[in-house]
Amino acid sequence: MRSDTMTMTLEEPAAARTGGAWTFLKQALAGERHDYTSLPLRRAILLLAVPMVLEMVMESIFAVADIFWVSKLGPDAVATVALTESMLIIVYAFAMGLAIGVGAVVARRIGEKDPEGAARAAVQAIVLGLALAAVVGVLGVLFGERLLEAMGASPSVVAMGSRFTRVMLGGSVTVILLFLINATFRGAGDATVAMRTLWLANGVNIVLGPMLVFGWGPFPQLGVAGAAIATTIGRGIGVLYQVRALAAGRGALVVRRRHLAVQGQLLASIVRLSGTGVFQIFIATTSWVALMRIVAGFGSAAVAGYGIAIRIVLFALLPSWGMANAAATLVGQNLGAGRADRSEQAVWRASFYNLVFLGSAGLLFVLFGETIVRGFSPDAAVVAYGSKALRIVAAGFLFYAYGMVVTQAFNGAGDTRTPTLINLGCYWLWEIPLAWLLAKPLGLGPTGVFISVLVGFSTMAVVAVVLFRRGRWKRVAV
Repeated sequence: MRSDTMTMTLEEPAAARTGGAWTFLKQALAGERHDYTSLPLRRAILLLAVPMVLEMVMESIFAVADIFWVSKLGPDAVATVALTESMLIIVYAFAMGLAIGVGAVVARRIGEKDPEGAARAAVQAIVLGLALAAVVGVLGVLFGERLLEAMGASPSVVAMGSRFTRVMLGGSVTVILLFLINATFRGAGDATVAMRTLWLANGVNIVLGPMLVFGWGPFPQLGVAGAAIATTIGRGIGVLYQVRALAAGRGALVVRRRHLAVQGQLLASIVRLSGTGVFQIFIATTSWVALMRIVAGFGSAAVAGYGIAIRIVLFALLPSWGMANAAATLVGQNLGAGRADRSEQAVWRASFYNLVFLGSAGLLFVLFGETIVRGFSPDAAVVAYGSKALRIVAAGFLFYAYGMVVTQAFNGAGDTRTPTLINLGCYWLWEIPLAWLLAKPLGLGPTGVFISVLVGFSTMAVVAVVLFRRGRWKRVAV
């Protein structure tokens, strides 16, 4: 690891080292076109990672701000959000799985210097997103209340939150398209466009959320449902910005009228590649649903505390996904350019950066977990559950740092099979049974679930690194 670090430092041009951090930051955010298959590797990683990390920082800020305002309405409101998002996670699984496939195809085409192929793939992603959203929206509007009940919500939570659930599921077209179109931008190396999209969408959401929740100014007081409406409006504005950016063609990805056609063979290819990706994400996300279902058996305070802790964890993990996405883009583009060794070097470098960041965040969460959670809820029981969950989960951040980047690197290469098998073994066959065993038969309650998250994620990281070193991902055709 140390020799690789020295090589990357020597590879970086003098201008990058002497231009100053502010100059480099402005360049990274300017949205200029770059050939990421030929730039010095350290510079390529940072030019991609800066906007991708900032994109995820805004997503993190939104996640924390949203739960902060909702928590003022009491544990039932927080439980509503937590249970609904556990259902939405399944929707996200399909959207993120499709995003894996289309992102890998776009990155490979860009690396092959085929922008026409990349544009056609982007259009197929939008077609897939609209089809998925139509199904989810109808089911969510018709069965929102029953879905909450099926998740184990108490009668008071169902009474308060059924409208929230209907709005979130009914408006899922916005989040699905955000996922898919931003994946095409990242794959093309247009990371700044993806960043601006989420900053716009979540910025509107953050401002509008408390106004609709509490009825500030001319806005009606809608309670927890107001948070759902604000989210849907903000994300809808973000999608409009994405479509405009695709048509404007300022970056590497440009969609023209000649690309606006459903191409059966390309669509089938993306679906085939994404199918394993969907299952991969489905395994990981449904494990959260299963864990939430176990926690729900211990009351609203446990659900609320766990929900707050997970939001705070996401505050740290989402920026790390930015680094992981940067590595995935570099893997895909450099494989397309025939530079597999450079792809591997990018992964280890990005993992090291992620280690520094997540290690620092984990230390803060372990030391100040109770203080942090108390800022979201004054309820003593909620704080007790939340702080314990936060400390236990954060204790594994050093493992997660490598696991996140390496699993995304597999996906960037188009090898969705390997991380799918890793998820299957580490989550369904290991984490969930362990959570039930610790929480129920062994009597640890919610604490057993928190421990299972730590163990499951850490195991995933170790297995991913071992398999990545074998190099099978370098030979996958996309």
